[in-house]
Amino acid sequence: MQARLRFLGAAQNVTGSRYCLQVNDLRLLIDCGLYQEREYRSRNWDPFPVPPETLDAVLLTHAHLDHCGLLPKLVRDGFRGPIYCTAATSDIAEIMLRDAARLQEEDAAFKKRRHEREGRKGPFPELPLYTLEDAEASLPLFSPVSYKQPVHVGDGVEVTFHDAGHVFGSSMIMVEVGQGVERRTILFSGDVGRCDKPILRDPTFFGEADYVVVESTYGDRLHENPEEVGSRLAEVVDQTLQSGGNILIPSFALERAQEVLYRLNELRHAGRIPRMLVFLDSPMAVSITDVFKRHPELYDQEMAELVDQNRSPFDFPGLKMIRTVDESKAINSIKGTAIIIAGSGMCTGGRIKHHLVTNIARRESTVLFVGYQAQGTLGRHIVDGADSVRILGQPYRVRAKIAQIHGFSAHADRDELFRWLSEIKRGPKHVFVTHGEPQVAESFSDFVRGKTGWDISVPAYGAEVSLA
Repeated sequence: MQARLRFLGAAQNVTGSRYCLQVNDLRLLIDCGLYQEREYRSRNWDPFPVPPETLDAVLLTHAHLDHCGLLPKLVRDGFRGPIYCTAATSDIAEIMLRDAARLQEEDAAFKKRRHEREGRKGPFPELPLYTLEDAEASLPLFSPVSYKQPVHVGDGVEVTFHDAGHVFGSSMIMVEVGQGVERRTILFSGDVGRCDKPILRDPTFFGEADYVVVESTYGDRLHENPEEVGSRLAEVVDQTLQSGGNILIPSFALERAQEVLYRLNELRHAGRIPRMLVFLDSPMAVSITDVFKRHPELYDQEMAELVDQNRSPFDFPGLKMIRTVDESKAINSIKGTAIIIAGSGMCTGGRIKHHLVTNIARRESTVLFVGYQAQGTLGRHIVDGADSVRILGQPYRVRAKIAQIHGFSAHADRDELFRWLSEIKRGPKHVFVTHGEPQVAESFSDFVRGKTGWDISVPAYGAEVSLA
């Protein structure tokens, strides 16, 4: 039996998750994500390193775009196999991919008009990476599976999805390959969640695996604890309320927006912040919140109890779910302080850009980041202290207060990742560290190697290894 693994994304960088596992003649693609760092975005336009028509199946860990966002292009270019994932991931991916396609089309049209006006060309084609029609064509291929139920995907190959505790419906995937008495297990962590997070159940721990592909987004740091998250959030709200500005929270539509609502609801019930207007200004986030409501079987105990007590964080006084453009524009006429949660989480697109245009030069307003900001993104420039930034083609001075809370992260930190790995009692043959900036991935590799003595490496983009 031959098994080989190729690292086609999220290798010495954070986004673009994509791994190809070949077992004899069977080819599986684990994730098919968009690159979001500016320096790597050209890879989104490149032909797939593995011809899509030769792939037998896609195993999807979850519905963040850096894990699923290239699926429409994969299907358009020839893939026709099943896309295995949980039912909640399938529901959310449908929303995410349709929205991404619309943004691709709108972005392409906007850039074409702007470049014609300015008499220049951009670094990428003034065409959408894929269209809404392409996204729609990928949806019939989704094949929902249940946690802990093995799925036979080919001769001698079985895959099992386990709760990752990262975002709603997210999975870690155990692939078991065998021929005769020869057996091997390859564990793909996806994005590792955190214990005791709101709404979600804890991530799954494993006692053994021969090979492990583990993420390392926060592999060189420790998060704030939940108490500090609540205190910091209450502090930002109070300070901005006194200044008379707005609080802008760039947020991913999946999980982060829902957890922010959970925390605000928690602080409001505890009397730590006053009742105030909270706008979830993202049609996608609103739709994803509806998916949360449809899958209560995935809630942890605390969330289930809140819903039973009619104290749901998705329905409290002052919360406004914004869908239309006119409703979004009307927010700018609100007097006094409001909390505006909008996508995208790294400020690379979406309605948050329009709210930044209105607020980033206001000293009384605050831009609060509650998620990771990849290198090269607008969010990263703001967090790193830029004096001015370019938004929608125009320069703006950064005068608003900039705050950041790391404890919201849905990714495990260094110690949480190590705790997850250390449950594997019989040391793996090899651990591959991916999904992190190069210095972070190397730092985490050194940390784990020093603690365990395991064979561990940070594979390069395009690297191929034998799982012998």
